[in-house]
Amino acid sequence: MPGTDVTSPSEPAPTADPPQRVSTLELFFDLVFVFTITQLTSTLAKDVTLASAGRLLLVFGVLWWMYGGYAWLTNARSPTRAADRLLLLVGMAGFLVIGLSIPHAFGRLGAHGTDGLALGLGYLVVVCVHSGLYLRANRNIRRLLPFNLASAVLVIIAGLTSAPGAYALWGAALAIQVLGPVVVRLEGRFDIQPAHFVERHGALMIVAFGESVADVGIGAEGHPVTASLALSATLGLALTASLWWAFFGTGDDDKAEESVTRASPDRRPWLVLGAYFYAYIPMLVGIAATAAGLKNAIGHPGATLSAGPAIALAGGVTLFLAGDVAFRHVLRIGTPRYRALAAMLALTAWPLAVAVDAAAGIALLTAVVAAALGAERRLSRATVKT
Repeated sequence: MPGTDVTSPSEPAPTADPPQRVSTLELFFDLVFVFTITQLTSTLAKDVTLASAGRLLLVFGVLWWMYGGYAWLTNARSPTRAADRLLLLVGMAGFLVIGLSIPHAFGRLGAHGTDGLALGLGYLVVVCVHSGLYLRANRNIRRLLPFNLASAVLVIIAGLTSAPGAYALWGAALAIQVLGPVVVRLEGRFDIQPAHFVERHGALMIVAFGESVADVGIGAEGHPVTASLALSATLGLALTASLWWAFFGTGDDDKAEESVTRASPDRRPWLVLGAYFYAYIPMLVGIAATAAGLKNAIGHPGATLSAGPAIALAGGVTLFLAGDVAFRHVLRIGTPRYRALAAMLALTAWPLAVAVDAAAGIALLTAVVAAALGAERRLSRATVKT
C-alpha cells in the first residue's frame, strides 16, 4: 500500500509508465491469492463457529492488506521486465505457502505446529518482495515499510504462540496495517490509474465468485445426483449469480471507474482506499461465508442446516450487500437504500434454513437480492421518465 515522503507535496510522485490494462501475470497472481480465500472458506465450512469466524476475519484482513499493496504496485509499475516477473512469482509462492498453512495456522506446537510459523514466513516473503519492487517504482513506499515489516514479525510470533495470545498478535498485526494510512499522508504521492485499478479488482471478484461456484460442486461430491441435489445446486448457482448481478449486472464497475476518473489526483488514493480496500472487505468475506454455507447445504440436500452454516449463508449475503452499499456510498454511485434493506432482510433466511429447509433459505436469499435489484431498476426508469 502507499506511503509518503518528507518532500514537498507539490513534487510529483515518481512513476514508471503505469499500465492501462491488467496483465495475464496479474490475473495469475490473483488466482493464487484467491486460493487463500478458498482455504479460509473450507476451514469455516468445517467449523462454523464464532471462533472460526474470528480467525477468518483476522487472517483475511492481514492478507487483504498485502494483496492491496500488490494491486497498488502493479498500478504504478507494469510487470514487463523479466526480473519483475520473477519477483512477482516469488510473491505468489509466498501466498501459496500461506494458503497451505491456513487450516492449522492456529494450532499448538506439535501436530501441525509448524503451520503457523510457515504462514508467518510466507507472509514475510510477500512483504519483502512487495517492498523491493515498489521501491523501484516509487520510493515514497519506504515510509510505510516499517508498518508492513512490523506486521509480518507479529504474524511470525503468532505462529509460535497458542491461543488466546495468537489472536491478540494477529489483531495487533491487522491494527498496525489499518493505522498505516492514518499516520502516513497519501496526497500528491501516488498516481492512480483508474481503468487498471477497477479492472484488477473486478477480475479478483469474478475469480472469487468462480471459486464459490466450485464450492457448490465440492459440496455435491460423493452424492448421487437426485432431484433434491440438482435443485439445491441450481439454487446455489442462482444465489451466486444474483450477487454477481448486483455488482456487475448493474454496471457498478463502470460507474466506479468514471467516479475515480473524475476525482482529482490528490483525492484518488483515498477514494480507492475506501472503495477498493475497506468496502471490498465485507464483500469478499461475504462471498467466502456464503460459499461456506452453500457447501454445507449442497452436501445435505433436502435437509435443514445447523445454526452455524445457516448464519454463514444468510450473514454472507448480508455482508456482501452491506459492503456494496459502502462501495456505492464512497464513490457516490447508485441508490443504496434498496440494497441496505435487502442486507437486513437477508438475515431472515437464517431461521428458515434451520427450521424448514436449506433450499428454502437459499431461495429466499436469491429472491431478496432479485427484489432489491428489480426495485432499483423500476426507480431508475421512473427517474428517467420524469
